[in-house]
Amino acid sequence: MIDSVLQAQTLEELQALIIGLRDLYEVEHLIYHSVNSTGQQYAALTYDGAWVERYISEGLERVDPVVQGCYQRFHPVDWKQLDWSPKSARHFLEEASGAGVGNQGLSVPIRGPSGQFALFTVNHRCSDADWEKFSQNSVKDLLLVSHYVNQKALELERGTDVVPGQALSPRETDALTMLALGYSRARAAERLSISEHTLRVYIEGARFKLGAMNTTHAVARALVKGLLVV
Repeated sequence: MIDSVLQAQTLEELQALIIGLRDLYEVEHLIYHSVNSTGQQYAALTYDGAWVERYISEGLERVDPVVQGCYQRFHPVDWKQLDWSPKSARHFLEEASGAGVGNQGLSVPIRGPSGQFALFTVNHRCSDADWEKFSQNSVKDLLLVSHYVNQKALELERGTDVVPGQALSPRETDALTMLALGYSRARAAERLSISEHTLRVYIEGARFKLGAMNTTHAVARALVKGLLVV
């Protein structure tokens, strides 16, 4: 699926891939929604069209706890961690449920260049136990694929968020390659014959150059750009 994302040539193909990802992970819905620094929006999703139209026309993002909560976070967010106690949030949840939105959700906040903000969400209807098992097994994959999808969407839109990147140094490339291969930081430092502190410096340098919000994002961006051979 990641190869398919990289090969997508149009936003329509990306929409088809979102449907494919939903089926691959066997969830009810999968959503990618991006807003760039100029306020332009793009979404690829599997929600019912009537719900999407109502959501946009009514400006429901103002009361959506997922949007409001994820905007303040940097790591994957299980919807149960959010505050659903306000009356507006409970009313929104009732409406969303009636429109086919599931009772479980996991959203990945993404912060791209030039003020871009996006959410990558999987949504399902199942028990808490089944959802916890799914989340534990899939969160790392979803975090990685979310950044591939975001990078491809930015590339296809050719908007103001597309900016040139800085070249990585050989040691920065080595550090990210070790992480991409699944090595722990301690093991990676050992393989490169450097201290963990020095490894951290290389990783942070690469993250800054790639405009990544965390190490996983940096590895994903480096892979997307073809900077790593794994």
